[in-house]
Amino acid sequence: MGSRGSNVNVLVIGTGYVGTTTGLVLCEKGHIVTGLDIDDKKVEALSAGRLHFYEKGLPELLKKHLTEKNISFTTDVKTAIEQNDLIFICVGTPKNEDGSANLNAVYSVAKMIGTYMNKYKVVINKSTVPVGTASKVTTVIEAENGKVPFDVVSNPEFLREGSAVYDALHPDRVVIGSSSKKALEMMRQLYAAENSPFIETTPSAAELIKYASNSFLALKISFINQLARLCDNMQVDIDEISKGIGLDHRIGPHFLKAGIGYGGSCFPKDVSALITIAKAEGMDLSILEEVKAINQSQPFYFLEKVEKVIGGLDNKSIAVLGLAFKPGTDDTRESPSLVILDELTSKGCSVKVHDPIVTLSNPYVKQCKDVLDAVAGVDAVLLITDWEEYLKLDWEKVKSTVKQPYVFDGRNVLNKQELVKFGFNYEGIGKP
Repeated sequence: MGSRGSNVNVLVIGTGYVGTTTGLVLCEKGHIVTGLDIDDKKVEALSAGRLHFYEKGLPELLKKHLTEKNISFTTDVKTAIEQNDLIFICVGTPKNEDGSANLNAVYSVAKMIGTYMNKYKVVINKSTVPVGTASKVTTVIEAENGKVPFDVVSNPEFLREGSAVYDALHPDRVVIGSSSKKALEMMRQLYAAENSPFIETTPSAAELIKYASNSFLALKISFINQLARLCDNMQVDIDEISKGIGLDHRIGPHFLKAGIGYGGSCFPKDVSALITIAKAEGMDLSILEEVKAINQSQPFYFLEKVEKVIGGLDNKSIAVLGLAFKPGTDDTRESPSLVILDELTSKGCSVKVHDPIVTLSNPYVKQCKDVLDAVAGVDAVLLITDWEEYLKLDWEKVKSTVKQPYVFDGRNVLNKQELVKFGFNYEGIGKP
């Protein structure tokens, strides 16, 4: 593996969403990256320039850096670990049944690193992990190889699905948790091109910063969603409330858009994990328990509006627009749309769905490739994911094809006045 001036040779273990994005952005910053995965099919696909998930801007970076030979992918664990001094752990930490993070993949990687480590390494935890994981990873590596020196660093990611490339290239901050001067210096060299604020702290603090960040954003979403329910009762427009409080610089406008609730691979998992972490310390983070409860009930609140307005759900035909948990991604993990679909089909609805990216495997619903096919002859249209395609939809044409003119805006993004002008009955969340 060659070198280009001040660039660094980096190994990224795990070529999923975080690992692939991290690797390609490090290439963009001038480093040479090896992506390691035990999944032959992933490695073959990536080596051929094919992503196994959807993220805007990433396919172009993959092709660019494969062509320039800045990135390569392999299943050769021994060679990859031996030839790189900086090793990122970017494997999944899914939610256990009790809400805690499952660290099996992290510890499995740590064991591999210990087995094949031949000289000093900096092992960088990029995966979202509970407080104290850096110490546990250190113990696992030492158990395999206590002779070779190494340091474990916590370096959490703050990528938003749908805008991950931008976020990785222009981070709000770079958080590095380590007590080793040598490791910190190597991390500074790795991120030398960054103009962002650096937070150099302990591994435990770095791990907690990640969970606290996502949990606070989830709190803002659940707060505005519960306030939207109050607005429904009081005939007040939640968008005006969001604007009024968001202009306060101490609060800010972000994550104050009322809707059907948050989903995805991060917020639900990280809120649950932080609740579990606190319980292990003998504490109840009751505020986050409420955040979680509000979010889980928000799709049902939305469906109660639908059921009330259209006169029940039994034998009704419903179009659901959007399956991904947010626009710009094909991720349906914890997506409110899945809760909506289950509830609609269980109540005897005939359901048609559309999403620009996601293909759903659900025998109880009909997936349409064209939006107009999805809305044809339905009793109600439910907008669940705010894809731009739906915002730009010819709603006048939609009006001519539906059976009943009901639109339920689960993201408060459609133009109510325009829809009413076309003859629709419009219902948002906290929108009188």
